[in-house]
Amino acid sequence: MRVTRLTAERVAVALAEPFVVSLGVIDSADTVFVKIETDAAVTGYGEAAATGFVTGETSQTVLEALKLFQPALIGANPFAIDHIHRLMDQILVRNGSAKAAVDMALHDIMAKAAGLPLYQYLGGAVGRVETDMTIGLGRPDEMARQAGELAGRGYRELKVKAGASDAVDREAIALIRRAAPQARLKVDANQGWTASRALRMAAHYADEGVEAIEQPLPYWDIDGMAYVRSRSPVPIMADESCFTPADASVIVRRQAADTINIKLMKCGGIHRALQIDAIAEAAGVTTMLGCMLESRLSIAAGAHLVAARPNFVYADLDSFNDFDDSALIRSAFAFSIPFIDLPETPGIGVDLGF
Repeated sequence: MRVTRLTAERVAVALAEPFVVSLGVIDSADTVFVKIETDAAVTGYGEAAATGFVTGETSQTVLEALKLFQPALIGANPFAIDHIHRLMDQILVRNGSAKAAVDMALHDIMAKAAGLPLYQYLGGAVGRVETDMTIGLGRPDEMARQAGELAGRGYRELKVKAGASDAVDREAIALIRRAAPQARLKVDANQGWTASRALRMAAHYADEGVEAIEQPLPYWDIDGMAYVRSRSPVPIMADESCFTPADASVIVRRQAADTINIKLMKCGGIHRALQIDAIAEAAGVTTMLGCMLESRLSIAAGAHLVAARPNFVYADLDSFNDFDDSALIRSAFAFSIPFIDLPETPGIGVDLGF
């Protein structure tokens, strides 16, 4: 089997409402859908959801990167996934979203050729994944209202954005805990704190039963993260500090995190995500599969990965709720709050109309 064609299409989507994090405000999103065809009449689909202030990419840079990758992909064996990643890395460093789209489509092809849903192709047994739901920065009373509503709808895990001010963050988590007393809570500071502030807030969050604090410090401050982790009563999760397997190796060697948030758009897709998860698991560090503003296609691919690897203790795969699926998406997974039920059809189980 050989790759014969790569097609990419950019799709702009408007969010139902702006989403606020400590790094900025997101009110719209572009995604790039990719189709890879083969000489065996097996087609795979992928997605690149670029987020400039995280990955340094835009939808336009993704399209240009895909043009650069195309000559190396045409004629390639889609099962030679490591070889293809090495070729892409030789052409461009980083550009994780563009690589993730290619990687996703290739995994779709491989699983389809094997006649298996992707989670089974990756070694999983059960195609059901529980996701949390994220609450963006806002007025504490409004954040608490959202928490109560989400818990009432059936969400059992909530991720809360933080980083406004100590007083606002403390008030928000207290009101959220009151509104959703049974919910499992994680807090995400998106690099918004100093070490002293992180430890100050950790003491408060411990009293509210928060399970994890995500990326409290700037991505480059691994030593600071290790310092905070060694003194924090709440487990620390790395996100923006970990893009590559090499990053994961540094984090576990320096004991800078209890959990690593892996995102397909950061690391370049399922192949690299599996490598990061293996490094983490070998060091006794758990993982979470997170997402950018991704459609049901990429969310399904991520859910297949979580279903296949037990070291993923959290799934933050909620972004598809923020906007209507593109008309290009013809089929996808079933969602019954809070569970994603993956299709039993071969591959990722999501088809695009192009």
